[in-house]
Amino acid sequence: MLKYYNISKLLLVSVLLLVLTSGCLLAQQVIKGTVKDDKQEPLVGVSVVVAGTSTGASTDATGSYSLKVADGTYKLTYSFIGFNTTTKSVTVAGAEVMLDVQLEPSAAILSEVVVVGSRASQRSIVDSPVPVDILSAADLKSTGQPTFDKSMQYRVPSFNTVNTPVNDATTLLDPWELRNMGPSRTLILINGKRKNLSSLLYVQFSPGRGETGVDISAIPTQAIKRVEILRDGASAQYGSDAIAGVINIILKDKFEYSSLDINAGITSKGDGGMYKVAFNGGSNLAGKGFVNYTLDLQQQNSAVRSGTIYAPSEIAAFGGSAAQNALITNYLNDFPTANNINGTGETAAARFLINGGVSIGPKLDLYGNAAMVVKRVSSFANYRPAYWRQDRGLLHSVTDNGGKNYLTQATLAFPAEDNVDLYKGYVGYVPTFEGDMIDNNATLGIKGETNGWKHDVSLTTGFNAQSYTVDNTVNRSLGKASPTRFKPGGYEFGHIVGNVDVSKQLNDKLGIAFGMEARQEKYTIIAGDEASYTGEGANSFPGINPLSAGTNQRFNIGAYADVSYDLTKDFLLNGTVRTENYSDFGNANVYKFSSRYKLADEKIVLRASYSTGFRAPTLHQIYAQSIQASFAGGLIQSSGLFNNRSSQARQLGIPQLRPEKSTNLTLGVALNPTKDFNITLDYYRINVKDRIVYSSSISSSDRTSALGQILSQYGVTSIQFFINGIETINSGLDAVASYRNIILGSGKLGLNVAGNFTLQNEIVGTPVDPAPIKAAGATILNTQIKSLLTESRPRYKVIFGADYGIGKFNVNLNSTLFGSTSFQDLDNGGAVMEHIKATFVPAAVTDLSVGYTFSKKVTGTINVNNLFNVLPKWDLIALDAEGAKVTNDPTAKARLRGDLGFSGRYDILGYNGSQFSQLGTTFNANLNIKF
Repeated sequence: MLKYYNISKLLLVSVLLLVLTSGCLLAQQVIKGTVKDDKQEPLVGVSVVVAGTSTGASTDATGSYSLKVADGTYKLTYSFIGFNTTTKSVTVAGAEVMLDVQLEPSAAILSEVVVVGSRASQRSIVDSPVPVDILSAADLKSTGQPTFDKSMQYRVPSFNTVNTPVNDATTLLDPWELRNMGPSRTLILINGKRKNLSSLLYVQFSPGRGETGVDISAIPTQAIKRVEILRDGASAQYGSDAIAGVINIILKDKFEYSSLDINAGITSKGDGGMYKVAFNGGSNLAGKGFVNYTLDLQQQNSAVRSGTIYAPSEIAAFGGSAAQNALITNYLNDFPTANNINGTGETAAARFLINGGVSIGPKLDLYGNAAMVVKRVSSFANYRPAYWRQDRGLLHSVTDNGGKNYLTQATLAFPAEDNVDLYKGYVGYVPTFEGDMIDNNATLGIKGETNGWKHDVSLTTGFNAQSYTVDNTVNRSLGKASPTRFKPGGYEFGHIVGNVDVSKQLNDKLGIAFGMEARQEKYTIIAGDEASYTGEGANSFPGINPLSAGTNQRFNIGAYADVSYDLTKDFLLNGTVRTENYSDFGNANVYKFSSRYKLADEKIVLRASYSTGFRAPTLHQIYAQSIQASFAGGLIQSSGLFNNRSSQARQLGIPQLRPEKSTNLTLGVALNPTKDFNITLDYYRINVKDRIVYSSSISSSDRTSALGQILSQYGVTSIQFFINGIETINSGLDAVASYRNIILGSGKLGLNVAGNFTLQNEIVGTPVDPAPIKAAGATILNTQIKSLLTESRPRYKVIFGADYGIGKFNVNLNSTLFGSTSFQDLDNGGAVMEHIKATFVPAAVTDLSVGYTFSKKVTGTINVNNLFNVLPKWDLIALDAEGAKVTNDPTAKARLRGDLGFSGRYDILGYNGSQFSQLGTTFNANLNIKF
């Protein structure tokens, strides 16, 4: 894996060499002064540059700066994040010049130039023909959330993610998505360059099932300057994965000041402790470049939210005889949660990121960035009570006195080699899951301008590796010879991407751009140790069989052309075409057309776009093959995932995967009555054909059928696979309103409201089942899968925010309203769930942040997330008379609720998740020190 670190090392060495060899600036006189804000407080780290030269400086801790120049007349540009850039003219004639400057806070971001939106020319938000949102570093920090993905959850209405109650490998990173499109249909860029996918394929029944995505939690928040969110299809501009949009993460660049962030947090129940230290620093290289780096260390402890077991459901799952039922009842009297440990896992993570750039000639810059995260997680599987699993004496000590004898020869049939005395005092065991992950990416490039032609050439690498360990469990197939700790294998994914981008503004109206991208991707499945996969495998997490292991790769090359033409100063037309060739499935050709029209002196902006798109099946979806353990019908059952190139898939008539094809329509209006008040409203409609889905769990009682023979051969109860099975339509509205700089008393108030409203999220038509599957009475897409795809994310999400600054205080109050979600869980609820939905009711989660500036260098912030301790609540909703028979019967309804929550173990969330976290109120304190 050392090759993946070479680029970051090369960048650092290159920058250091350039610093050491840079020449001294020759000058005769000095320009110096101080830079202050509107409250006459010195500003530290303001960039002061002599226009048209590489001469520059930054203000020090007192706000002072100094420049050496020859006699002459100059224009000095003063720039600083959060303030309007100011230019001053000065004449130097044989004497020192004093020039003090006051910077005004930036009133709006509408004029900020964004990278995403058009490849031909960068434009401001108001000029962009497509909707682009900007999140500043302060926006992310004010959420009080420990990671970037969780900050996005409470700042972006169309972005959704939530912890799942039974995590396994998902503890390493939670599925997230934009506009209900899954994590693999939004492209993540870092400084405009593609970020690598995770090696993890989500297989649990949670949103994002059957897909993979980028681990955005790996990016340290303290390293981010801003985030650009392009809410529009962009496959023509950036290639595969951009069906739902693009999230471009812009890193901090010019060094302004070093800062140390110290964070600590805890839930209102006293668990889930979080501790975090982050340092951001760097240096400006004599006006010729910069280095900015961040180190982030974090520890997140587990938080337990186990529910009380509903005995009738537990007896239905594990009982039978009167003696066995009594055993369960007695056990639950002593252990009401059945010792289950349900909640969030424990995480330890170290993140490092460096971003740099240096001038190496007239209008020519060398740039690069590199990042690495090392993460270790630990979580628990479902507890195996004494009446469910035996351990052959491998996981407990015999207790002859004091312990209750829950197992007796009368209640359970023991293997011949076991003695009932072995289980005196036995209460069961809980398997643990441990995951280790490393994720790194790096980019090195050269950009410049020659005769008006801007050119950018770069090389990007990315790599993600995960390995797993399961402990305190057994492989029952091995009996007393079973180990209790297993290495079930893991996964790796890496890519190497080369980009060439060229653009020119030919005149005031016409801009053109073209470029190409070449990419290699490699996906590796690593086999587990023999004991982890032999027979039924390690209990809770079977290992990967060597027959499923291996390495696969592919190559693709793409090219695009982009034209932007201003018919008038108000009327813009933009068009892009792209062609791609993949080594494993051939060609894809897509296009995009967009337009913008400004009225009433830019106070009204109309915009529209139409694009075609594509998404190549990931290598994970093409080649992944494994045996998974999942909870269904009150039992942990084994299910086999067979890839589309396997003999099993061919026997069942499963075709090889093809790319998804899409169309994306956006219509929007932006109103900017004043510089402080703006409103945007955008309608979108995304149609995806040949959408790749992870099928239902398919089983058959007929062991003579093709399906039954495969089930018998591999010792599994069901099989699953990927297929281009459906067509979907997603449509909705995105609305944003913001009113800043409202004078209230002695302070300023900012108000904002942003919402995403789903109009359609539906499957078109009925998928065609392959003949062998249909003959077995099964289907690739049952009601449960349809429900997961169309109803598992909120139908709407609205974020109300208020920010008030007065004196040294800043108060931020946000309330996020989550719409309802539903799920029809046939695995756990049975066939009656065809007639009933488990529906989570709408709820608002309110967050309060209070900050205080102790001095120019020290600020403190206290965050209370979920201020009113709102927890997810769900109920059973009948869809017809058949369902009403259950929902109107208190006993039957209680039993079904128990089944859906695994006998009540997951009563807060149900077994398959909700709209937001189950942790309730959490407290977080932050201390920021600048120096």
